[in-house]
Amino acid sequence: MLVIDDELPILRVLKSTLASSGFNVMTVPSGAAALQTVAQSVADVIVLDLGLPDMDGKEVIQALREWTKAPIVVLSARHDEEERIAALDLGADDYITKPFHMGELQARLRTALRHAQRQTRDASTYSGRGLEVDFDRRVVKVLKQEIDLTAKEYDLLTCLARHAGQVVTHKQLLAAGWGGTVTDTQFVRVYIGQIRQKLEADPSAPDLILTEPGIGYRLRTDEEQSL
Repeated sequence: MLVIDDELPILRVLKSTLASSGFNVMTVPSGAAALQTVAQSVADVIVLDLGLPDMDGKEVIQALREWTKAPIVVLSARHDEEERIAALDLGADDYITKPFHMGELQARLRTALRHAQRQTRDASTYSGRGLEVDFDRRVVKVLKQEIDLTAKEYDLLTCLARHAGQVVTHKQLLAAGWGGTVTDTQFVRVYIGQIRQKLEADPSAPDLILTEPGIGYRLRTDEEQSL
């Protein structure tokens, strides 16, 4: 694990706590040091602060994505919605605002690692919380019952399933469903509502496809705790 933050007290706490949880933790205080470290060694997950002294964290995300597919969990004092959306669109896997609870960070890290392991192990199917998606056969089941989805509904659900446990932005869903030719997020809201009607036990109180207000949606996983 690589932790990138210029606040030394936070680095010390994160290194101590995460190491006691079994992580092998490397820490760096700047964007340049992070890129040098990633070029020389392998990190299975990255924790990144956006407010670095030498580079904006979003630039670091862009540069990291040229080197590694490791999950990137942003840990930042920036609460602005646009910052969160931009970081996720650039390739971050999750976003947590400071101040934060260590238990929440550890849970998000575990989810990000499980997602990366699933992608490596089997990219042809998804299974969780009673939902099954066979990407090769384009078959969707809930509690073993096959569900009939339209092509567009299937495309959006597939995008969520391939990123299960992670926030998927409106922009990413528009790209998955309409190839980037549509920019009105209302299209996403309408289709997510239709998917919920077909998948959720109670569409008015969704437990499977969760809303990240102003940002997008997240498919809840078996392992996920309430965060």
